[in-house]
Amino acid sequence: MALRGHSSSALLELYLERRADLVRFFTIRLRSVAAAEDLVQDIYVRLSCLDDHTEIQNPTAYLYRLGSNLMLDRLRGERRTAHRDGAWLDSQTVRIGNEEISAEPSAEAAVAARQRLALLTAAIQDLNPQTQRIFRMHKFEGLSHPQVAAALGISRSAVEKHMMAALKHLLARLP
Repeated sequence: MALRGHSSSALLELYLERRADLVRFFTIRLRSVAAAEDLVQDIYVRLSCLDDHTEIQNPTAYLYRLGSNLMLDRLRGERRTAHRDGAWLDSQTVRIGNEEISAEPSAEAAVAARQRLALLTAAIQDLNPQTQRIFRMHKFEGLSHPQVAAALGISRSAVEKHMMAALKHLLARLP
């Protein structure tokens, strides 16, 4: 039986007659009633968008072919998504053997780091202003000893002495 002219409405009627059969057919293939229901609903959406002048030689076969194509598209999409998500997870995960290691520090490590930072900040604030300025420029801004000396208009030797005094002070204050 070929459908011509108002084939869209005749095809929708056939769909409604065969809907339960379509759900059973795709439930077996997808192993899920919910997935089959979604797929059969997608068939309806596609049918409702068909041009009325489309000629279909075998409407029943067309319904099953349309459903099979939609199912394959969905499965390919799920496979691509799983592959992409797996690749992202692998790029974000550190493993030692089969053991997954968290890249995030533990809560205890984070608290200990904050405490050490607070002690370091307090110890730096105890330095005299010139030593503090030199220490910050060298350690935090990344300037070399000659660059710090040039910026402050002092000798390189003076920068080295201030840095040694700062490091001695910090070692004495920090556990």
